[in-house]
Amino acid sequence: MAQTNLSDFQSITVEANPSGFGAAITGLDLSKPLPPETLEEVKDAWAAHGVVCFPDQPLTLDELEAFTLQLGEFGEDPFIKSMEGRPHVLELRREPDEKATNFGAGWHSDWSFQEAPPAGTILHSEVTPPVGGDTLYADGTRAYDDLSDEMKERLKGLMAVHSAILPYGSKGLFAQETEKRTMKIISSTKAETKQLHPLVRTHPVTGRKALYVSPTYTIGIEGMDEAEAQALLGELFVHMVQDKYVYRHKWQQNMLTLWDNRCCLHLADGGYDGHLRVMHRTTIAGDVPV
Repeated sequence: MAQTNLSDFQSITVEANPSGFGAAITGLDLSKPLPPETLEEVKDAWAAHGVVCFPDQPLTLDELEAFTLQLGEFGEDPFIKSMEGRPHVLELRREPDEKATNFGAGWHSDWSFQEAPPAGTILHSEVTPPVGGDTLYADGTRAYDDLSDEMKERLKGLMAVHSAILPYGSKGLFAQETEKRTMKIISSTKAETKQLHPLVRTHPVTGRKALYVSPTYTIGIEGMDEAEAQALLGELFVHMVQDKYVYRHKWQQNMLTLWDNRCCLHLADGGYDGHLRVMHRTTIAGDVPV
């Protein structure tokens, strides 16, 4: 990830993690439309750091939707029932007595099985438990940069096969659940379709290359037999989530976090059994990966 300096911005303050992956943005109020120059700085910081958070942003659902639309059109969220009357807002709610695995517990890039997956995802904390509930992010850009020249050459031109079959298929993980879950998951044969995307994706804003595969949604490689494909993917999965590429994000009440699905993976950690956790999520439409 590219580093930015505090002096690079005029209307916002950006405090980046030492690696440059992940940053906190302060000095603005997301409940109101951002001036064009401020919005551009937010977009620049997002592109530079992959994951950006905005502390102390108490937002209504109307304000959350309005901020999302400043960044792009709404993305499509399949297989999960949206909030009543708000087709573009998902409520990620887990009650204190729930025993089901926390939603998003496997490494993934949101909806990468779509033809044009979302560019970004926004998550806003409404009720934050006193323990646990971190979100982990893995930097696919630095993970690609650090590959050997031989591996980069091997990956050149490969197309990965993405599908929602493992979690959302008619016989997927959610279909086999026996524990009660507050969130309404819609398992479907529609999740069993396949979509090809470049295994190495070029970011449309930064021009940098990133690994674009995940153990949740990438099920193979075009033209490669299953054993060879799974061996290569397994090697890449292990490489991508090494500690040096991972940022553990700690949530606070009324925090909004925006991440870039085009260059990073994420995973929702648990550890808050016995506590209520409520988050609201929107997605930002993206382009066909190249």
